[in-house]
Formats: sequence, C-alpha cells, structure tokens
Amino acid sequence: MAQTSSWKEALRLSMPVAMGYIPAGMAFGVLSSAAGLPWWWSVLLSVCLYAGAAQYAAIPMLAAGAPTVSLSVNTLVINLRHIFYALPLLEALPKNSLRRWYALFALTDESFSVLTTILPEQAKRLFVKIVLLNQSYWILGTVVGIGLGAGLNQLIPHLDFALPCLFVVLAYEQYQAKKVWWPCVIAAAAFVFASLLTVNYLLLLAVAGCAACILLWEASGRLKTSDKGGVA
Repeated sequence: MAQTSSWKEALRLSMPVAMGYIPAGMAFGVLSSAAGLPWWWSVLLSVCLYAGAAQYAAIPMLAAGAPTVSLSVNTLVINLRHIFYALPLLEALPKNSLRRWYALFALTDESFSVLTTILPEQAKRLFVKIVLLNQSYWILGTVVGIGLGAGLNQLIPHLDFALPCLFVVLAYEQYQAKKVWWPCVIAAAAFVFASLLTVNYLLLLAVAGCAACILLWEASGRLKTSDKGGVA
C-alpha cells in the first residue's frame, strides 16, 4: 500500500512535466523522422541519452553523418549544466548504487525543478520514481512522434520550440515556490555577457559564468559569516 501511495504521489507531482514532455518528445520523434533517421535511433537516444536539447541538436548532426567526437563534444557542452544539478539534492539521492546511478543519469532540468520545490523528505522518498516517470513521458512522446511521421512537421512548424517553452514554465513555477530572484539575474547577465564574446560556445561560456558567480556569491557569504564570528 505504501509503494502504491508513493507512486500515486510521484505521478501527481510529475504531471506538469508530462504535459510538456509528451509534446516535446513527440516533436523530437517527428523531427527525427523528417530528417530521415531510423526509428530505432530516435528511441535509443531517448532511452540512453535522454537530454532534450542535446537530442534536438543531434538530429542534423546524425543526419549529416557527423563524427562521433563532434557528437560527443556537442552533447557534453549542452549538458554541462547537469553537473551542478545533483549538488542541492545530494541528501536525497538513493543509497543503492544502481538506483543512485540512474537517478543522476535521469536528473534533467524539469526533474530538478520538481525535486527542489518539494520537501526534502519527499524528494528522498520519491527521487527515482519521479525521474523514471519523467523519462517514461519523454519516451512515450518520442514513440508517438515517430508514429505520426514527418508530415506533422509541415503542418505544425517550429515544433522544436516545445522544450524551451516547457523549461520557461517550470522555471517560473520554481520561482513562485522559492521566491529567490538572484539566480535569474545571474543567468540573464551571464547569457548577455557570453553572447557578446562568442556564438559557437555561447552555452558553455554562459554556464561557466553562472557557476563562477554562484561560487563567488557563496564564498562572499561564508566570508561575511566568518568575519562576524571573528568580531564576536
């Protein structure tokens, strides 16, 4: 009964992600079909890569026969931000090594948004269930998109914009729950600064700028705390 209840709770919490992941996964399936990729490639990417932005970016590269090194570097740059997602959730990660590995693998932007807006006890209990459900939504959307075929891309243009829209909505929901404004300012400033310097490495430089600002922010806070302690 407890397991059934926890699955229902995870399902309820992951429903907002499902509303975005299924259409975004469908868009990926349709776009990959339009690019002439085999259906099993699309499913394999959703199972083994499971990174929306990187999967969208991989479509033209795979269609053009890009080398493995280029694909790997491109995926690394796009997903570099995921390195920091586990830090606020270290206490919530499962103890079992296999479950822990999968939890880290499946920790996407949207799953991170859900897990950081619930109580720590909930996150610890529902971590694997939430990320598993979210990946299931993405795979389901991919399969449906492949079934609909490339023709849908002509009827509904700009399908690849579905994922950024979902991320914006979830970021807004997270802000509403946390009421913390400074990460938004740091992200916007880092993006503007990076766009002035480069185009090809815009995301990498913006992520690095955000990480540097957050580290400086935390370091300054600790320095102030230690100074107060020294004065006392």
